[in-house]
Amino acid sequence: MDTAQQTLLPTYDYRPGTGPTLVFLHYWGGSARTWDLVVDRLAGRDVLTVDFRGWSRSSALPGPYTLGQLADDTLAVLADAGVTDYVLVGHSMGGKVAQLVAATRPAGLRGMVLVGSGPAKPATQVTPEYQEALSHAYDSAGSVAGARDHVLTATELPASVKAQIVSDSRSVTNAARTEWPLHGIVQDITEHTRMIGVPALVVAGENDQVEPVDLLLDNLVPYLSHPEFVVVPRTGHLIPLEAPADLVEAITAFTPTA
Repeated sequence: MDTAQQTLLPTYDYRPGTGPTLVFLHYWGGSARTWDLVVDRLAGRDVLTVDFRGWSRSSALPGPYTLGQLADDTLAVLADAGVTDYVLVGHSMGGKVAQLVAATRPAGLRGMVLVGSGPAKPATQVTPEYQEALSHAYDSAGSVAGARDHVLTATELPASVKAQIVSDSRSVTNAARTEWPLHGIVQDITEHTRMIGVPALVVAGENDQVEPVDLLLDNLVPYLSHPEFVVVPRTGHLIPLEAPADLVEAITAFTPTA
């Protein structure tokens, strides 16, 4: 892939191929390489992956790191890459960003895949106490490993992938790291999500503790105008890393090449 970087523009990787372009947006704690196991199974497809502002190769970019800013950044990256026919694929926090992007009804957007996505309506269990605790989940390599093994995943991962999760979760500025748990996670975007006019596929992990199946059915699906819903068996929240082949199958069925 060729890497593009401009002043104030997040770093992204773009691989030309058969369209529509699949635009991958990562979770809180992830990076563009969160999608490597997925992208590697999409040979020949046009794909774009982004390091969100404040994360990984984009960690030097200044704030704000709000969901709205990340959505604006995504549109700027698409323009910079010359992408005009695309499907958004957002995971967790990236799914909530994808909803905000899609709500603007940008030209060229054909559909969206929301993978263990942050729901449009915040979950009632997200209390101030929960937010404060979550804001410290990535304070150290040890705390990341604990979250990875006991909350984020439901399957055993290779050692290299486990190490990547720790590295990515720690490769972030403090302000970007705390923005999601303290603010973004409780942002109600239902009015934005209702404005989305393209088809949407919601992908849930059967054993996801972060965004459970029932939560997505109650707090996300009802706000989408053309939703499809699929559950990936046995997997937890990190679907792109735990079940990349299943995710590719779902994406490919939903977004056949032009």
